[in-house]
Order: sequence, then structure tokens, then C-alpha cells
Amino acid sequence: MDLPHDIAGSGPTLILVHGVVHRRQAWNALLDQLTPYRRVVTVDLPGHGESAALEDGPDMMDQLLEELSGFVRSVTPPGERPHVAGNSLGGWLSLALAARGEVASATALSPAGFFVNHADQARTIYTFRVLRGIARALGPNAPKALRYKAVRYPSLAAFFARPSRVPYEDAVIDAHSLTTNALVDKGMTASFDLPPVVDATVPVTVAWGRRDLILPVYQARRVRRFFPQARILVLPGIGHVPMTDDPNLISTILLGGSSAGSRDSPD
Repeated sequence: MDLPHDIAGSGPTLILVHGVVHRRQAWNALLDQLTPYRRVVTVDLPGHGESAALEDGPDMMDQLLEELSGFVRSVTPPGERPHVAGNSLGGWLSLALAARGEVASATALSPAGFFVNHADQARTIYTFRVLRGIARALGPNAPKALRYKAVRYPSLAAFFARPSRVPYEDAVIDAHSLTTNALVDKGMTASFDLPPVVDATVPVTVAWGRRDLILPVYQARRVRRFFPQARILVLPGIGHVPMTDDPNLISTILLGGSSAGSRDSPD
């Protein structure tokens, strides 16, 4: 599958992977801080943004991981092992690539997949479905309704600690994505089992917003069961999509996370 993407900047390659119902433009607020130091690649995951949807298959997460793995190889210069970072679903995918030893480092922002039990996973999917129900109820009136802060800010509060920082145009696009995204329907049965860790020396950074209402910060305690080498950061006053809440802080975390582990590819 050909995944739409953008490349900007110079330096070590850093591939940024968005979360469910989001798109590659989620990283735009960070580009000015990152591109002087990194060759930044932003990509639309299958079924998001401008990318085509996945074909129906038995294992959605495995399909996503294989598509992203192939994309990473295709955009990385020969002889280089890239860095990868992601938010939510993109965080899980980034960690899965690190577990497989395919990247120089991984930075995950409130990554999916560290549910304490099935009820915890169900709560997250239920939250998405409630928000989708609201977006669908607004229907063609959504663009008009979202112009009002009294509607827009509460609608975004589950994802952002600072919804006032979300541009109106982005809120409209994301609301539409929420109504149509197929992964919301499949999330209840999705398997977030990580691949066996083949290289525990790959540097891993996990940053979690203390005000995350989608994937609560208590899930961060489970990270070191899989990645004992992980550096864990808890971010006060930050929500589920931290790139919007505090672009400067997240840029600093991504630059730090992608400063470790640089090495040439053995291929």
C-alpha cells in the first residue's frame, strides 16, 4: 500500500506516526522545532487522512504493523536505521517496531495497548463510540456547531487538555474522521499484544499526559513489563494528544528520544 506522507528537514530520520482517527497533520505544530535537526517523515496510516483503508483481515493490528514496517523501510535512506515516534495507536506501532529491532529508537506518547484488563480496553473504545455518536448526531451541522467554543471545547476535552489550541478547521476534519473511521468498530477485538522483544538495547522513551482521559496515566506502570529499558515521563497538565497541548515540550522529548541509539543498519 502506498501511504501518503511528507518529508522535511535534514539529519537523522525521524518517522512520526499519528493515532486513531487522526492524520499526519497532527504533527504540524512540531515541525519548525524538529526539522532543523531531523529528517522528519509524517505519514497517514491506512484508513486515515488520505490513505486507503485496509482490506478486511483476521488481525488488524498485524496488518497495520506490516504496512508501517514496509513504509519505514521505503522512506529510510540506505544504510540508516531510523528513529520512530508515535501517539496513541502510533505509539503502540512505534514500540512494536522497537520490539522487533527495526528502529534505532522509539518514543511513544500515551501509547495504546497497555490496558490493565479487557474492561479497561472496552472503556476506551466506549469513549470513542460515545464521541462518535455525538459527532454523527451533529451531522451536516457539525461545521457550524464547532464554530462555537461552547460546543467545540467540550467536544475536544477528551483528547486535549487545552482544547483552545485546536484550530477550528482541524476540529471539523477530525470530527468527520471520527464518524467514518472503521478502527473504532474493530477496536474492541483488536489484539495489542506486542511482538517478542528481540533487542532490549533499543532506547525507548514513553511520555504520558497526566490529564489523559482516553488512555489514563495509570497504564504507564505496565510499560516496563515489556521494555525494562524504557524511560518513563509523566507530563502534568497534558492530555491524550500532547503535540497540540505543548508543542515545545513534545519537540524536546522527541529530539531527546531520537538522540540515543543512532547506528547504521546491518542490512
